[in-house]
Amino acid sequence: MYGRLHVLLQPYERAAACIDQLGRIHGRKIVDILAEQGIVPGIKVDKGLVPLAGSNDESWCQGLDELAAREAAYYQQGARFAKWRTVVSIPNGPSELAVKEAAWALARYPAISQDNGLVPIVEPEILLDGEHGIDRTFEVAEKVWAETFFAMAENNVMFEGILLKPSMVTPGAEAKDRATPEQVA
Repeated sequence: MYGRLHVLLQPYERAAACIDQLGRIHGRKIVDILAEQGIVPGIKVDKGLVPLAGSNDESWCQGLDELAAREAAYYQQGARFAKWRTVVSIPNGPSELAVKEAAWALARYPAISQDNGLVPIVEPEILLDGEHGIDRTFEVAEKVWAETFFAMAENNVMFEGILLKPSMVTPGAEAKDRATPEQVA
């Protein structure tokens, strides 16, 4: 079809998040190719993880600088949603600093997205690295979600205008005790 784009065009998918750009493939705009398939185009807007100074060897997600200008351009190019993912690590903490930094970025991003006409996908991911049990994962997830929603309220995010994509609550990948599907559900 169009190089790597064909993997996005599965029969039941109606949205596709492009990475870094909404460019062209074989001279055609990606957004036009997606629109022909009835697929809503979006864009990943975070700029990846970097070390978080002053933390327990944790990371934070960068990309808020000039986000408004980038998103305005993406909207003009045809994007209708944006995606931002940040992570919190359990084996290294998480430290208060890491939780607050993740929550604040996950709150500023949807406020900026909504100002630019894009529907934000908010993705607070709790990494599954470690030996912790499902209860510890839930404890950390609950804290991150609470901080994120508090920060979104402070930033006047319209909750009905976001998509929340939380990670599943499961034991750590190296945990001795595995969870049943019923426990995870």
